[in-house]
Amino acid sequence: MQKPYFSLTIAGALLFPSVSFATDVSVAGLFSGAAVVTINGGTQKLLRAGEKTPEGVKLIGADSSQAVLEIDGKRMTLGLSQGASAGGAQASSGQGSVTLTADAQGHFITQGSINGNATRFLVDTGATTVAMSSAEARRLGIAYQNGERGFSATANGIAPVYRVSLNNVKVGSISLNGVTGTVHESAMPVVLLGMSFLNRVNMKREGDSMVLTKRF
Repeated sequence: MQKPYFSLTIAGALLFPSVSFATDVSVAGLFSGAAVVTINGGTQKLLRAGEKTPEGVKLIGADSSQAVLEIDGKRMTLGLSQGASAGGAQASSGQGSVTLTADAQGHFITQGSINGNATRFLVDTGATTVAMSSAEARRLGIAYQNGERGFSATANGIAPVYRVSLNNVKVGSISLNGVTGTVHESAMPVVLLGMSFLNRVNMKREGDSMVLTKRF
Protein backbone atom coordinates (compact mmCIF):
# COMPACT_ATOMS: atom_id res chain seq x y z
CA MET A 1 0.00 0.00 0.00
CA GLN A 2 1.33 3.41 -0.93
CA LYS A 3 2.08 5.58 2.05
CA PRO A 4 0.34 8.98 2.23
CA TYR A 5 2.31 12.02 1.16
CA PHE A 6 2.24 14.99 3.48
CA SER A 7 3.12 18.38 2.07
CA LEU A 8 5.15 20.22 4.68
CA THR A 9 7.76 22.91 4.33
CA ILE A 10 10.55 22.79 6.93
CA ALA A 11 13.04 24.87 5.00
CA GLY A 12 12.86 27.60 7.64
CA ALA A 13 14.31 25.36 10.33
CA LEU A 14 16.85 23.66 8.09
CA LEU A 15 18.20 26.83 6.54
CA PHE A 16 18.63 28.71 9.81
CA PRO A 17 20.46 26.32 12.16
CA SER A 18 22.13 29.19 14.02
CA VAL A 19 18.88 30.70 15.31
CA SER A 20 19.43 32.41 18.65
CA PHE A 21 16.85 31.64 21.32
CA ALA A 22 15.03 34.13 23.49
CA THR A 23 15.41 34.45 27.25
CA ASP A 24 12.02 33.85 28.87
CA VAL A 25 11.29 35.38 32.29
CA SER A 26 8.19 35.31 34.48
CA VAL A 27 7.61 37.01 37.84
CA ALA A 28 6.47 34.72 40.67
CA GLY A 29 6.85 37.07 43.63
CA LEU A 30 7.27 40.78 44.37
CA PHE A 31 8.81 42.57 47.34
CA SER A 32 10.32 45.95 48.08
CA GLY A 33 13.67 45.85 46.29
CA ALA A 34 13.44 42.18 45.32
CA ALA A 35 11.56 39.79 43.03
CA VAL A 36 11.20 36.04 42.57
CA VAL A 37 11.61 35.15 38.89
CA THR A 38 11.56 32.00 36.77
CA ILE A 39 13.98 31.95 33.82
CA ASN A 40 13.49 29.67 30.80
CA GLY A 41 11.12 27.44 32.73
CA GLY A 42 13.71 26.58 35.39
CA THR A 43 13.63 26.92 39.16
CA GLN A 44 12.58 30.13 40.86
CA LYS A 45 15.28 32.62 41.85
CA LEU A 46 15.18 35.51 44.29
CA LEU A 47 16.82 38.59 42.77
CA ARG A 48 17.62 41.75 44.67
CA ALA A 49 17.89 45.13 42.96
CA GLY A 50 21.14 45.30 41.01
CA GLU A 51 21.64 41.54 40.81
CA LYS A 52 22.16 39.87 37.42
CA THR A 53 21.85 36.19 36.57
CA PRO A 54 24.15 34.18 34.24
CA GLU A 55 21.28 34.22 31.71
CA GLY A 56 21.57 38.01 31.43
CA VAL A 57 18.52 38.93 33.54
CA LYS A 58 19.06 41.92 35.85
CA LEU A 59 16.62 43.31 38.38
CA ILE A 60 16.66 47.11 38.19
CA GLY A 61 14.10 47.64 40.92
CA ALA A 62 10.90 46.24 42.40
CA ASP A 63 8.03 46.96 44.75
CA SER A 64 4.86 45.11 45.72
CA SER A 65 3.16 45.82 42.38
CA GLN A 66 5.83 45.46 39.68
CA ALA A 67 9.43 44.64 38.81
CA VAL A 68 11.67 46.47 36.37
CA LEU A 69 13.94 43.94 34.67
CA GLU A 70 16.68 44.18 32.08
CA ILE A 71 16.57 41.08 29.86
CA ASP A 72 19.41 40.70 27.37
CA GLY A 73 19.83 44.47 27.41
CA LYS A 74 16.10 45.25 27.02
CA ARG A 75 14.31 46.93 29.94
CA MET A 76 10.81 45.63 30.73
CA THR A 77 8.28 46.23 33.49
CA LEU A 78 6.31 43.19 34.67
CA GLY A 79 3.63 42.63 37.26
CA LEU A 80 2.99 39.53 39.32
CA SER A 81 2.52 36.38 37.18
CA GLN A 82 3.42 38.26 34.01
CA GLY A 83 6.10 37.01 31.65
CA ALA A 84 8.24 38.35 28.83
CA SER A 85 11.01 37.35 26.47
CA ALA A 86 13.86 39.21 24.85
CA GLY A 87 13.34 38.30 21.19
CA GLY A 88 10.32 36.21 22.14
CA ALA A 89 6.83 36.73 23.48
CA GLN A 90 5.16 39.01 25.98
CA ALA A 91 1.70 38.27 27.28
CA SER A 92 -0.90 40.88 26.39
CA SER A 93 -3.51 42.10 28.82
CA GLY A 94 -6.37 40.63 26.77
CA GLN A 95 -7.33 36.97 27.14
CA GLY A 96 -6.01 34.71 24.40
CA SER A 97 -3.50 37.15 22.94
CA VAL A 98 0.28 37.29 22.80
CA THR A 99 2.80 39.71 21.29
CA LEU A 100 5.91 38.27 19.68
CA THR A 101 9.05 40.30 19.12
CA ALA A 102 11.46 39.46 16.31
CA ASP A 103 15.04 38.61 17.15
CA ALA A 104 18.08 40.19 15.47
CA GLN A 105 17.65 37.86 12.47
CA GLY A 106 13.98 38.74 12.05
CA HIS A 107 12.73 35.38 13.37
CA PHE A 108 9.76 35.15 15.73
CA ILE A 109 10.87 32.66 18.38
CA THR A 110 9.03 32.10 21.62
CA GLN A 111 8.70 29.79 24.58
CA GLY A 112 5.54 27.69 24.76
CA SER A 113 4.41 24.18 25.54
CA ILE A 114 3.10 21.02 23.89
CA ASN A 115 0.92 18.74 26.01
CA GLY A 116 2.05 20.71 29.07
CA ASN A 117 5.78 20.29 28.41
CA ALA A 118 7.91 23.35 27.69
CA THR A 119 9.46 23.83 24.26
CA ARG A 120 10.53 26.65 21.92
CA PHE A 121 8.74 27.58 18.71
CA LEU A 122 9.76 29.31 15.50
CA VAL A 123 6.75 30.89 13.77
CA ASP A 124 6.70 29.52 10.21
CA THR A 125 3.74 30.29 7.95
CA GLY A 126 5.30 27.99 5.34
CA ALA A 127 4.88 24.94 7.57
CA THR A 128 1.58 23.09 7.24
CA THR A 129 1.57 21.79 10.81
CA VAL A 130 3.37 22.10 14.12
CA ALA A 131 6.52 20.25 13.08
CA MET A 132 9.28 18.79 15.21
CA SER A 133 12.09 16.25 15.19
CA SER A 134 11.64 12.74 16.55
CA ALA A 135 14.16 13.56 19.30
CA GLU A 136 12.03 16.49 20.47
CA ALA A 137 8.86 14.40 20.24
CA ARG A 138 10.41 11.79 22.51
CA ARG A 139 11.51 14.50 24.96
CA LEU A 140 7.94 15.82 25.01
CA GLY A 141 6.52 12.34 25.63
CA ILE A 142 4.71 12.08 22.27
CA ALA A 143 4.13 8.51 21.06
CA TYR A 144 4.58 9.61 17.46
CA GLN A 145 5.18 6.11 16.08
CA ASN A 146 1.51 5.41 16.75
CA GLY A 147 0.63 8.20 14.32
CA GLU A 148 -0.11 8.02 10.61
CA ARG A 149 3.11 7.41 8.70
CA GLY A 150 3.85 9.18 5.45
CA PHE A 151 6.42 11.21 3.57
CA SER A 152 7.13 14.92 3.29
CA ALA A 153 8.94 17.24 0.91
CA THR A 154 11.70 19.04 2.81
CA ALA A 155 14.66 21.22 1.92
CA ASN A 156 16.77 18.04 1.94
CA GLY A 157 14.42 15.94 -0.19
CA ILE A 158 11.73 13.40 0.70
CA ALA A 159 11.72 12.32 4.35
CA PRO A 160 9.56 9.95 6.44
CA VAL A 161 7.20 11.68 8.85
CA TYR A 162 4.44 10.81 11.31
CA ARG A 163 1.21 12.79 11.55
CA VAL A 164 -0.06 13.09 15.13
CA SER A 165 -2.73 14.96 17.07
CA LEU A 166 -1.29 17.16 19.82
CA ASN A 167 -3.61 17.36 22.82
CA ASN A 168 -2.61 20.94 23.60
CA VAL A 169 -0.34 23.62 22.15
CA LYS A 170 0.15 26.79 24.19
CA VAL A 171 1.90 30.08 23.39
CA GLY A 172 1.52 32.84 25.96
CA SER A 173 -2.16 32.90 26.98
CA ILE A 174 -3.27 31.19 23.75
CA SER A 175 -4.11 27.56 24.43
CA LEU A 176 -5.40 25.33 21.61
CA ASN A 177 -6.50 21.70 21.82
CA GLY A 178 -6.38 19.08 19.08
CA VAL A 179 -3.63 20.63 16.95
CA THR A 180 -2.20 18.58 14.08
CA GLY A 181 1.52 17.94 14.38
CA THR A 182 4.14 16.26 12.24
CA VAL A 183 7.21 14.44 13.55
CA HIS A 184 10.29 14.15 11.34
CA GLU A 185 12.95 11.51 11.71
CA SER A 186 15.50 14.07 10.49
CA ALA A 187 17.10 16.60 12.84
CA MET A 188 15.41 19.97 13.35
CA PRO A 189 16.88 22.69 15.56
CA VAL A 190 13.52 24.08 16.71
CA VAL A 191 9.79 23.26 16.69
CA LEU A 192 7.95 25.00 13.85
CA LEU A 193 4.73 26.74 14.81
CA GLY A 194 2.93 26.07 11.55
CA MET A 195 -0.49 26.70 10.06
CA SER A 196 -2.39 24.03 12.02
CA PHE A 197 -1.92 26.45 14.94
CA LEU A 198 -1.71 29.77 13.09
CA ASN A 199 -4.95 29.19 11.14
CA ARG A 200 -6.80 29.37 14.45
CA VAL A 201 -5.45 32.80 15.44
CA ASN A 202 -5.49 36.28 13.96
CA MET A 203 -2.00 37.53 13.05
CA LYS A 204 -1.11 41.23 12.97
CA ARG A 205 2.42 42.36 12.07
CA GLU A 206 3.70 45.82 12.99
CA GLY A 207 7.41 46.42 12.52
CA ASP A 208 9.35 43.90 14.58
CA SER A 209 6.23 42.88 16.54
CA MET A 210 3.54 40.33 15.75
CA VAL A 211 0.29 40.03 17.71
CA LEU A 212 -1.49 36.66 17.78
CA THR A 213 -5.10 36.61 18.99
CA LYS A 214 -7.10 33.43 19.49
CA ARG A 215 -10.06 33.04 17.12
CA PHE A 216 -11.47 29.64 18.11
